[in-house]
Amino acid sequence: MVSDRHRLEETFWRRHSNPKSGWSRTVVLPALLYAIYHREWKMAAAVVAFTVLNPLLFSPPETDEAWMTRVVLAERWWKDRDRGVLGITYPNVLNTVNIPVTLYAIFAASRRQPLRTALAGAGSMLLKFWYVGELVREYDVETDR
Repeated sequence: MVSDRHRLEETFWRRHSNPKSGWSRTVVLPALLYAIYHREWKMAAAVVAFTVLNPLLFSPPETDEAWMTRVVLAERWWKDRDRGVLGITYPNVLNTVNIPVTLYAIFAASRRQPLRTALAGAGSMLLKFWYVGELVREYDVETDR
């Protein structure tokens, strides 16, 4: 018998694997940094709400061909193998390094330092794309894609 929690988790992952979910989340950090920089607290709250609701906003994809769909499938595959998302092993080190970079971007935005905010924000996004790109490469090899 399938538990309610398992069904909810399956629904979450299936809907989140829609490429529209992943691509629309790429604007979260820039929008949050903008909101912090400009002291737009309602916008910041909306960004956080969107981040939480986003995985449920889209229907499951029809195929798994889209790269962003495979990003989500790879993240789940990685998680289900208890490989963690932080640490000093590759590629988890990319996520580990991303934490202080993202925090610095938020700090720079709060101090209204535009160049530092932009550079740290871009660095954070680069690290995230690098990390998920590595997961997709490993996932594709493992699943013979």
